[in-house]
Amino acid sequence: MTEGPKGGRSAPFEIAKVAGSLGAEVRGLDLAQPLSGTQAAALRAALAEHLVLFVRGQSLGMAQQKRATEIFGPVQRVPYVEGSAEDPDVIAVLKEAEERRIGVFGGDWHSDFSFLERPPAGSLLHAVEVPPYGGDTLWANQIEAFETLPDELREIVENRGAVHVGKPHGVKWAPQPGAGLSRSIKIRRGDPEADRERVHPAVRRHPSSGRRALFVNPIYTTRLEGMSEAESAPLLERIKQHATRPEFTCRWRWRAGDLAIWDNRATLHYAINDYDGHRRLLHRTTFAGEAPVA
Repeated sequence: MTEGPKGGRSAPFEIAKVAGSLGAEVRGLDLAQPLSGTQAAALRAALAEHLVLFVRGQSLGMAQQKRATEIFGPVQRVPYVEGSAEDPDVIAVLKEAEERRIGVFGGDWHSDFSFLERPPAGSLLHAVEVPPYGGDTLWANQIEAFETLPDELREIVENRGAVHVGKPHGVKWAPQPGAGLSRSIKIRRGDPEADRERVHPAVRRHPSSGRRALFVNPIYTTRLEGMSEAESAPLLERIKQHATRPEFTCRWRWRAGDLAIWDNRATLHYAINDYDGHRRLLHRTTFAGEAPVA
């Protein structure tokens, strides 16, 4: 069953939810063409409501994908990950068929670059080449995760900061020699600046909807403010287990031409690495965000 974004029958496209907690498919939209102001506003409203949008059958060059990205905010060139040769604002998320038993880009629950002063607001991911099976992506709703957080955990995270560090890119938490790492995506590591601690609210308020979301990152959050890493570790594990419960998630099975758009401020995501022996290529762009506020 389909429904329009808020605004109802006058909406320029249709929306069909893909899961109970978050995620919706957008139908009747061609992002290779410029959108009207009404269409762009309706698309932003749909993203604020559903947190992840999926648009099938999109044929987008890099310039067209960047134009679609600008519907949601200025294009942001993220640090530490080398952009494509054709356009440095576009990351080629690539795993070659011969790359086996390696870690993949985004292969654990996280939100993107939360250790920055102004983490990205969101991203667009366009499927160029997909394997015959596997390679799905999961998203988890952190607004619902916060709203259902057990009282004892809520008391701990409300009005408290979470400490974020760019672990894979720094020195202290650098991957061990011999770790299976991607050769197809160039990621800069060993930067002492990435070890710098950055404190953001553990619960942030969404600038569009005003709703509050957990902002604790399973990859980049090392501790809770006022606690040591050892004291924080069991609490962070409990928060992760709650925040990624299946009922808070949606899962997308990619087809070539699919476009996913997600809100990085209120979701976590996870790239499933279960397609060894097959090539997978997606193009990712990112739109800039604001400093998180409680």
